[in-house]
Amino acid sequence: MKKWLKSSITLLAALILTIPLAACGKEEIQKVRIAEVTRSIFYAPQYVALEKGFFEDEGLKVELKTTWGGDKTMTALLSNGADVALVGSETSIYVYAQGSNDPVLNFAQLTQTDGTFLVARNKIDNFSWDQLNGKTFLGQRKGGMPQMAGEFVLKKHGIDPHADLNLIQNVDFANIPNAFAFRCKIHYL
Repeated sequence: MKKWLKSSITLLAALILTIPLAACGKEEIQKVRIAEVTRSIFYAPQYVALEKGFFEDEGLKVELKTTWGGDKTMTALLSNGADVALVGSETSIYVYAQGSNDPVLNFAQLTQTDGTFLVARNKIDNFSWDQLNGKTFLGQRKGGMPQMAGEFVLKKHGIDPHADLNLIQNVDFANIPNAFAFRCKIHYL
């Protein structure tokens, strides 16, 4: 927890120190548009800094928007809809791999792990990973950091996500919580 908090505060400091460099010596407020990939407890230090006015104290007016997915967050950044994107590093790799003349640079680490949680509909008193075999698993976008991290953990526990589970990956990122909560019938495309 302490490493997470330290990393989060480091990112906030990087934002505070890096972005206003162009405004050194000026007393005007600098507007910074931040696009976050999801609303997450991992970004709690940022929410506190916004609520407590820490950015304003440093001459920054921060506009935060949640873009709900790495693809949408990167699109906001590349189309000049955001100045900073809080997103998994894989998205900049995808932009580079597509031959971008203006590659996106990662300059800070906010978290050390993925923010995905394994949840079940019913309470399980003595969970073991093998209980997942044959179950329906609501995954995330193929190639996205949450899915890659999830697959890594499953494989670490002897589960092949594509053979041992009914893996569903066709639900839009923003709709995953509702698909789980409301037990929607999910149809394959």
